[in-house]
Amino acid sequence: MPLATAKMVVGAFPMAKLLYLGVRQVSKPLANRIKEAARRSEFFKTYICLPPAQLYHWAEMRAKMRLMGFNAEAVKPLNEAAAAELGAELLGEATVFIVGGGCLVLEYWRHQAYQRRKEGEQRAAWDAMRDEAGRLALALEALQAQVQAAPPRGALEELQAQMQEMRAQLCAPDPPPAPQAEPTPEE
Repeated sequence: MPLATAKMVVGAFPMAKLLYLGVRQVSKPLANRIKEAARRSEFFKTYICLPPAQLYHWAEMRAKMRLMGFNAEAVKPLNEAAAAELGAELLGEATVFIVGGGCLVLEYWRHQAYQRRKEGEQRAAWDAMRDEAGRLALALEALQAQVQAAPPRGALEELQAQMQEMRAQLCAPDPPPAPQAEPTPEE
């Protein structure tokens, strides 16, 4: 069941699934070498392979007996050769499972790091926009203060009218000179 769950989780990440399959293919020869070493080494066989194999056999037989409705008081242990073979198989499968699980954990950590980096970039962009909005609000307040400090519109129109009058006076032709009294000839 855990292997099926791992495969479903991997299905969400296409690259992780490919990586998982690659690691599984690479770890199979490693598992086979471990199994061969377990079969040849007495220490490995006695202390690494036999105890998990006997425990697995005991749990499996008790579960089967209970499912069939029998009382499973005493389960006969496996002989040494069968236990060594079962232990080596369990060790090989555990190796493949551990390597695959390690790949899943590494992919999860990589994805989490990417998410944190992405959230940090979004937070920085949000902060920059907020700072820009604050700067624009201050500029707007300064412009509003300038508009309020400007003379009222009526005063401006009055000044424009006065300027036009002044221009009209400056541009007006010189008034004709007042007629001078001609000197009367005195005879």
